[in-house]
Amino acid sequence: MCSHLRGSTLAVVPVSLLLSIASEIACYLAIARYWFGAGWGIAILGALGGLLGLRAGINGVGWLFAARYGSPPPLGVAGRLRLIVGEYLAFLLTFVVVLPVERLWWPADRLPAGGGRPLLLVHGYGCSRGVWWLLRRRLEAAGHTVATVSLFPSYTSIGKLVPQLNQRIEEVCAATSSRQLTLIGHSMGGLVCRSYLARHGSARVDQLITLATPHAGTELARLGLGQNAREMEPGSLWLRDMAGEQPGIPLFSLRNPWDNGVMPPDNQRLPEARDIELPPVGHVAMLYDEQIARILLDLCQTKGKSA
Repeated sequence: MCSHLRGSTLAVVPVSLLLSIASEIACYLAIARYWFGAGWGIAILGALGGLLGLRAGINGVGWLFAARYGSPPPLGVAGRLRLIVGEYLAFLLTFVVVLPVERLWWPADRLPAGGGRPLLLVHGYGCSRGVWWLLRRRLEAAGHTVATVSLFPSYTSIGKLVPQLNQRIEEVCAATSSRQLTLIGHSMGGLVCRSYLARHGSARVDQLITLATPHAGTELARLGLGQNAREMEPGSLWLRDMAGEQPGIPLFSLRNPWDNGVMPPDNQRLPEARDIELPPVGHVAMLYDEQIARILLDLCQTKGKSA
C-alpha cells in the first residue's frame, strides 16, 4: 500500500466525520443540560434522539424528492416500508458506525501479485472507502482481488478527484502485475470513473460498472454542498461536457428505479451502457444487498478472472 494514501486520503474523511458527530452530540448535550436543565440521563437520551432524528430527516428529504420526481413500480405499503426502513438503517450503519471509526478496523487492501484482474471500488459523494466493507468481503470470497480508494476533499470538483483515482489505478496495477482492472463506481463514484476515462483513456480499464450513478444528474444535488454537488445538478455544464465522451469499453449501468438519491430515476441511464434494473433497495442499502452483490459477481466473473 502507498504510505501517502494511508496517511492522508484514507484518514481525513473518517476523522472529519467522527469530529462532526462528536460536535453534534456535544451540542445536543449542552442544549439539554444548560438550556433545559436536564439531568445527564435525559440529556444523553435527548442527544441520541437528536442524532437519530437528524438522520431520519435527511433520509426523509431524499424520499420526498423521490416521490416528487420518480414513478417507480408499485411495492405496496409493506414493501415501501421495508425499503424506507432498510435505507435508514443502512444510512445509520454507514455514517454513524462504520465510517467515523474506519481506521480502527478497516484493513488495507489485499493485492497479491498475479491474483487475476483486480476490481477497484470507487465510493460516492461524502463517503470514503469504508462503505465497501461488506461488498469487498463478498467479492473477495468469490475469488476476486479487490482494491478501494478514498477520494478527498469530499466537496471539491469531480474532475479534481481524478488524479487520485489515476494514482490508485497505477498502484493497483503495479501491485497485482495486471495490465488492466475493472472499475465499479457507486453514485458519484461512477462519474469520477467516467471523468478518468475521458482524461486518461481505457488502457488501464477493461470495463466500468456504475451503481445508481446520476449520469444525467439528480435533483437532490441542488441541496448538496460543494462544487461536485453543483456539477451533479441536471443540465450542468459538467454533465453536458461528459455526455459527449465515448469511453470505448464495456459499460454497465445498474439502475435503481426506487432510488432515494438519484431522481428522476431514469437519470441513472447511460445511452452507451447496458442498462440493468436493480431490485427494490435504497441508495446506500444497495451496498449491503446480497442480490446486488450477485449481479456484480455475474458481471465480473469472466473478465475479473482473466490475467
